[in-house]
This record gives sequence, C-alpha cells and structure tokens, in this order.
Amino acid sequence: MSDKKNAILTAVEALTENYHKEELFMPADGRYLLNRAAVIDVVRELRSVIFPGYFGVDSGVRIFPEYYVGTRLNSLYDRLKEQIEIALFYNSKGEEQKEISERAERICAGFFEKLPEVQEMLLKDVQAGFDGDPAAKGKEEIIVCYPGLFAIYVYRLAHLLYVEKVPHIPRIMTEYAHGRTGIDINPGASIGEYFFIDHGTGVVIGETTEIGNNVKLYQGVTLGALSTRQGQQLANVKRHPTIGDNVTIYSNSTVLGGQTVIGENTIIGGNTFITESIPANTKVSAKSPELVIKKPRNQLAATNVWDWEN
Repeated sequence: MSDKKNAILTAVEALTENYHKEELFMPADGRYLLNRAAVIDVVRELRSVIFPGYFGVDSGVRIFPEYYVGTRLNSLYDRLKEQIEIALFYNSKGEEQKEISERAERICAGFFEKLPEVQEMLLKDVQAGFDGDPAAKGKEEIIVCYPGLFAIYVYRLAHLLYVEKVPHIPRIMTEYAHGRTGIDINPGASIGEYFFIDHGTGVVIGETTEIGNNVKLYQGVTLGALSTRQGQQLANVKRHPTIGDNVTIYSNSTVLGGQTVIGENTIIGGNTFITESIPANTKVSAKSPELVIKKPRNQLAATNVWDWEN
C-alpha cells in the first residue's frame, strides 16, 4: 500500500493533468466562474428591502426609510452587477470587455428598477396565501414562515434575470430556494399574480410552464415535460403545460406536455396524471383505489403493532 506522500503526489499529478485538459476546470482567456455565495447573499439581503422589518431589525427603516433603502440597494447593486458581468464574460463569444460591462450595467439597472413591481406582485402572493389557507393566523405569518412564498419570492427575482438571458445566476437563485424548501421552480417559467403554493414540498414547475392569475398548487404537483429524450434539441421548445386563470391543482398531481392546456376555472383533483388539455370550468378527479378493511382483532401484541400481514 502506498504511503501518504506517494498517494498525495500521485493524486496531485493526475488531478493537475485533468485541470489542464478540461476547460470546465481551467477556462481560457482569463474567464472564471461567478461566486455562488455572493449571489445567494443578494437574494437573502433583498428580502429585508422587499419586506422591511421581517428579516432583521433596523431602526433606520422607520426613521430614515430613504437612507435605509438607498444604502442597502447601493451595496447590493454593486455586488450583483459584478456577478452578472462575470457570468456574461464567462459565456461571451467574441464580445469586448467594455461591451460586456455596459450590458451588465444595463441589466442590473433594469433589475433594480423593477423591484417595486416585484414587491407589489409578492404582496398579492401573500394575500393569496392568506386567503387560501384557513390555518394562517395572519399575513405576517405567510411572509415569515411559509416556504411557498419564499420559493415564489426567489423565482420572481430570478425570472427578471432569466428574461435578460443572464447565464447561471437565475438558476443559482432558484436552486437555492429548491434546496431550502423542496420547491423547484425553473426561473424561465411564466407565473401570473396572486399565486399560492400550499405546503409546497415536491412541487416542480418546468422552464416553459405558463401559469395564469389566481392559481393554487398543493404539495407534490409536477408541471413537467412529456419527454426529454432529445436533450438539447428541445432547448427553447415549449415542453411544459399552460395553466389558465383561477385553477387549483391538488396534491401529487402531474400535468405534462407543452401542448397541454388546463382551462380557466378548473379544479384538478389529487393523484391525477394528465397529458392532454382540459377544457375550462372542469373538475378532474381520479377514481379512488378500493380499500380493504379487515375486522379488528380482539388482541394485538405491542411488538406486532407495526407488522403488515396479508
């Protein structure tokens, strides 16, 4: 068996050889990958601007709101622009550094100009959560506690950058939310206002999904593609369903296909599997499986209480 020194030297030689052979490890032309942690920090800190007072206490919010918001946004702007510029340069094809920098500036400025619109959309999402959940004790609880709202918040930020074709950053944002909540919303999806995800765990919303206004999803819902067998040939092709206004989709239901349209005012029951369009004003349900209930036994040993017997 090799000793420690020989093992490390052997690994170093092989790994560094791989570094030089594979451009994924050592990009050419001075390019380097962006800082994932910096992107996530922007997402986290923007919450205290969108929802002041909920994620950190700062007396400046009440005394000097303009100073508070301006100072926070100034710092966040510079940090986000830096990451956007890195991402654009990494994926650039013959563009000059000055051109990339100007494009990053334009994208970042547009992102921050749209933040008030995002805030207004999120307030409608909060209202949807409160109106749709009798267990909610107040809208404050929705903001602070609900994973569905957090996933929607991150998505709405990421979508702004996705439509500007910023590489990597939108997906970093939504995968951060995915890891925290179990809700996977691709930043390319188009989602209307007054949107609510109840419970949320296991929800998947694909890249080309279109969702109208006043839509409610429960846990385990998948809005996906019929097949991805053709891989990259399907890029930029409508692969995921369209969900009309005022639709509710209950838990563990799956809706697949780019040509699949769920009409407005439709209710999709739980545990359904849908690959074709559903007309408006429809209720869809799956037949319940047959339950077999045996007569109770008089006595049951505690050690056998979890055993399943035919």
